[in-house]
Amino acid sequence: MAIKTIAQFRTEATSEIESAKPMFAQVNNQRREFTDSEYTQAIEDLAQSKLDTQDNGYKQARLESYGGWNEQLDKLYHDIDANKLDKTGEWYKAVKAVKDANPKPS
Repeated sequence: MAIKTIAQFRTEATSEIESAKPMFAQVNNQRREFTDSEYTQAIEDLAQSKLDTQDNGYKQARLESYGGWNEQLDKLYHDIDANKLDKTGEWYKAVKAVKDANPKPS
């Protein structure tokens, strides 16, 4: 996957926000359309969110895939017991599978 720049994400975000118009804010119990500066801020917020997901999304995906620490410790215990504290152990294989499925962006 190609790494995108913040400028590329701003272009994407601009297109998405433009297609979502009109957007509204609730202020003092009054519904009103976004101001130009609020649209600009919405574009920047969306672009920054996309950049953050690109740069850090793999971390959350890994955390969700690893399983609990108790499961990992159990795998380590069984690997120690079987003298498999190398790449043949179940713990290593499980961690490698998660890392392979959720690579760092490059």
